[in-house]
Amino acid sequence: MASMAAPRPLLRMTGIEKSFPGVRALASVDLEVGAGEIHACIGENGAGKSTLLKILSGALTPDAGTIEFDGRAVAFTAPKDAQTSGIVTIYQEFSLAPDMTVAENVFIGREPGSQLFISRRRMEAQTLELARRIGLERSPHALVRDLSVAEQQLVEVARALSIKSRLIVMDEPTSALSRSEVEKLFAIIRRLRADGISTIFVTHRLEEVFEICDRYTVLRDGRHVGSGAVADATMDRFINLMVGRELALLAPRTDSSATGTVALAVQGLSRKRKRSDASAIELHDVSFAVRKGEILGIAGLVGAGRTETARAILGADRVDAGRILVDGQPMRITSPRDAIRAGIGLVPEDRKQQALFLELAVRTNVSIAVLDRVTTLRVFISGRKEDALVDEYRRRLNIRMASANQQVGTLSGGNQQKIVLARWLALRPKVLIVDEPTRGIDVGAKVEVHNLLFQMAASGIAIVVISSELPEILALSDRVLLMRGGRVTGELARSEASQEKLMTLMALGQRHAA
Repeated sequence: MASMAAPRPLLRMTGIEKSFPGVRALASVDLEVGAGEIHACIGENGAGKSTLLKILSGALTPDAGTIEFDGRAVAFTAPKDAQTSGIVTIYQEFSLAPDMTVAENVFIGREPGSQLFISRRRMEAQTLELARRIGLERSPHALVRDLSVAEQQLVEVARALSIKSRLIVMDEPTSALSRSEVEKLFAIIRRLRADGISTIFVTHRLEEVFEICDRYTVLRDGRHVGSGAVADATMDRFINLMVGRELALLAPRTDSSATGTVALAVQGLSRKRKRSDASAIELHDVSFAVRKGEILGIAGLVGAGRTETARAILGADRVDAGRILVDGQPMRITSPRDAIRAGIGLVPEDRKQQALFLELAVRTNVSIAVLDRVTTLRVFISGRKEDALVDEYRRRLNIRMASANQQVGTLSGGNQQKIVLARWLALRPKVLIVDEPTRGIDVGAKVEVHNLLFQMAASGIAIVVISSELPEILALSDRVLLMRGGRVTGELARSEASQEKLMTLMALGQRHAA
C-alpha cells in the first residue's frame, strides 16, 4: 500500500536571508508550520528570531527566499499585507491605544458601518462575542489603560480573531504574566488549535515549549539548526542546539563571599496608598539587612511589594516611615540621586523603559552616569576616555556589539542587560539591587548574567536580587527573603530553601506555613 503524503504545511518559509550593515541576520533559514499547530520558535537573543518573524509579518522584506502561505506564494511589503492573508503578530510590547475602548482597539481601522458612519452597536456586539470566545471578562466600553497586562493581551488576541487569522505569532506572550494567567492563555491557545488556527510561540522559557507546543524550530546565529516534534525532544537537546555547546543551566552558587559587615540595612520601611494612586501596593514595616559580598534574594507573588521596596530604597517613591543605612550610616534618601550618592544602584525590571536610551549609542548608555570620568576640564567629553571605558566593560562582561557607536536598541536583550550592569559597575556601587535580572533573555545570556552577579558579589558588592523565577532565586541567593502583601513573611538560608518552602511562604505567609 502506498504511504499517504504528508499534509501540506500552512506556512513554508524557504531559504530566507537578511543582512543589515555589518551583520548577516539570517542565512538561508527555513520554517514550516502546520495547520492547527502550536509551533515553538526558540533560540538565544540575536539568533534571528525577531528578524524572521518581522519578515513574516511584513515589517521587513527579505533579501532572498520564498514564503508560501496556504499553498500559494506570497510577498509582504507591509504588515497590512500579512494581516490580509491571515497572519497576525502580537508583539511583546502591545500595539494598543490606551485611551480607546476595548471595542475600538479590536476594530481599529476596520470599524463596521458605512463610509460615513461607524456602527458602534455592531462593533460592540462583535467585540462582546469575541471576548466571550476567549474568556475576556471586560466590557467593550472599558478603556484599555484600565486593563491588566493579561487582559490587554486578550484584546490583542480578539483583534487577531476579528481579522479572521489563520496564523497568530505570539512574541514572548508569558513574560509579564502570573502562573494563573499563563494557564488561562494556554487554554485559549489550545482552543484556537482546536478551531484550526495555528500559533507560532516565541519564548525563552523552555519549560513552556514542553507544556504547550507541538513542534519546534531552533535558530542559532541566524541559521536554522534544528526542528522536530516536541515529544521527541529533551531540555538538554534544546540547550545544546541553542548555544552549540554544553551549558550548566542555572548552576547554583557554591560558595559565598559574604563578610560580617552589613552594607545595607532597611528598618521599618512603610508606605501608605495615596488617593491619587489607589492601585499602589502598600509597604508595611519592611526590614532586612544584606552584607558585603552577599546575594540576598527577594521572592514573592505578583503584588507582594518586591519592586515597590526596591523603588522606595532608591528614593523613586517617597515613604511614610523607615530608615535606610549604608555601611552603618543613616542616609536621607529622597530621590534616586541621593541613593546613587550613597552608593546604592538599581537595575530596574523594565530595562527598555526605565534604564536604557534605546536610540542612543552604546558609548552614551555606558558613560552617561560617569561623565566626570570621561570629560576633559569637566566640560568636553573625551572620545578616547569614553572608548577606553566601553572597551573595558565590553571585555569584562563579554558584550557582543558591532562597535561602541551601535544603537543600544539594536542589541539583543542579554547584551542590553549587560550594558545596564556595565553602567553600574562603572559607578562602583556599594549595594546593587537587580529586579528581574534575566527577564526576556535567552538561556546562554542568563547563565552569563548569573556569573556576572557572582563576580560582583565576590568583589564585595552587596547584591539584592528580585526574581519571579524560583529556580533563579535558589541558584543565586545566599539567603532568601519572602514577601507577601507588602510585608516580609519569612527568611530562609540557602541550605534550607526549596521551591516548595518558598511557594508556601509566598502564598500563605510565615504564620500559616508553620
